[in-house]
Amino acid sequence: MNIPNERLALRGAVFLLIIGLLAPSAVSAVTYDPGQQTSLQPGTVTSPANGSTIVSVQGYTFQGNTNPKKPARVVSVGERGSLQWTYDDSVNGNAWFFDVDPLPNGNLLVSSPRGTDTVVFELDPDTRERVWEQRFDMEDTHDVDAFGEDELLIANMREWNDSAGVSEDRIVVYNRTTDEITWEWYFKNHFPADTDGGYNADWSHVNDVDYIGDGRLLLSPRNFDQAIVVDMESKDIVERLGTDDDYDVLNEQHNPDWLVSENGTPTMLVADSGNNRVVEYAKEDGEWVRTWSVGKNTLNWPRDADRLPNGNTLIVDTLNHRVIEVTPTGEVVWEYYATWGPYDAERVAHGDESSGPTIRDLNASGSYPITGSANITAGGDGSVGFVSRVQSTFAGTPLEEPMSGLSTRLSHVLPWLRPVWMTPWDLLWAACAVGVGLTATAGELYLMRQRLLDAVRGLFGR
Repeated sequence: MNIPNERLALRGAVFLLIIGLLAPSAVSAVTYDPGQQTSLQPGTVTSPANGSTIVSVQGYTFQGNTNPKKPARVVSVGERGSLQWTYDDSVNGNAWFFDVDPLPNGNLLVSSPRGTDTVVFELDPDTRERVWEQRFDMEDTHDVDAFGEDELLIANMREWNDSAGVSEDRIVVYNRTTDEITWEWYFKNHFPADTDGGYNADWSHVNDVDYIGDGRLLLSPRNFDQAIVVDMESKDIVERLGTDDDYDVLNEQHNPDWLVSENGTPTMLVADSGNNRVVEYAKEDGEWVRTWSVGKNTLNWPRDADRLPNGNTLIVDTLNHRVIEVTPTGEVVWEYYATWGPYDAERVAHGDESSGPTIRDLNASGSYPITGSANITAGGDGSVGFVSRVQSTFAGTPLEEPMSGLSTRLSHVLPWLRPVWMTPWDLLWAACAVGVGLTATAGELYLMRQRLLDAVRGLFGR
């Protein structure tokens, strides 16, 4: 047997396989044209906006280093999609940007995590200077809302008690004048410890808190797949839309809004992120009923949806890197592309959150595709289509459900990690190349170990 030659041939085959798997990403790297990368650009604009639209762009920062091709910023966009100004902030460390709320005085309230802290500040949009700022020992805070004259509502996620092994995720009211927390509500007191698989460092991932009147708060514990209403006096959960792991209702939602129809029916408008859609539910006879769904054919990890007074809905389509205004039947009438990863959008003239009618009041209940987009590729080529390709490949097989879930999860995580010149498929093939390389290396080490052991046994006569 000519084992060395066989092994040499096998090594050559493995080498060629690795080269083949890496070839697509190499071609993408060579042919990538930054000039074709959409950064800030209008798409479809058939109906001018009513004034400015403020967009927070999350960007990508890892261990204090911001990827310059995935910048974080706050952007002001004009009625017809013209760029009015950008706010790029490196003060107090590299920034993420999440919630940005118009205030009654015309300024903006901004939540901006920095490392393990969060900086909250009031921004003057005319001068782009901070009126005041407050730094909190709270990691990755997504939502802070003005509450009265001098208080803030804060969604405090990732509050992990390492010594006790318990999540301290909570909602707090902070008084800026007295520098005190005057009210707090803990998720651990109202949810079983095994929710979302049990306590962990990012247990609830509460990404939104809104005061909806009558002493009640609307909260969005994303990882629990539900939106809840809490009575501030009793601290009881008095309304609940969805349950943990019931993805048919909600799947890792963001930024729910509370609406009330003309006949008094409670209604929630939600960016149903994990299901790649925006949905509306009305409460009838004690049950929440879905009355509207839009975008499942197109949206990719939407994280904000506001109903405008004209009946249209302003949607942040995060991983398609755009903000769109759609009619009740899903037609895009205003569109703006903003890399990297927009999070929140507000039509300034209408204040914070939703200010329009319910879908039932518009007589437009139903499920609609999104149409009329300019379909500009933003955030890197190939950012759309990965999930549907995997789902179609495994449809009708025993692997359909796990592969669908895995591909959806990867589509929400990998865009933040992969280079902008890579498509999801380039990254997949590159990962396969690494896997093949590691497997081959492990095999070689095992054979070397066997040869070494044989040599030692021969040396000692064993």
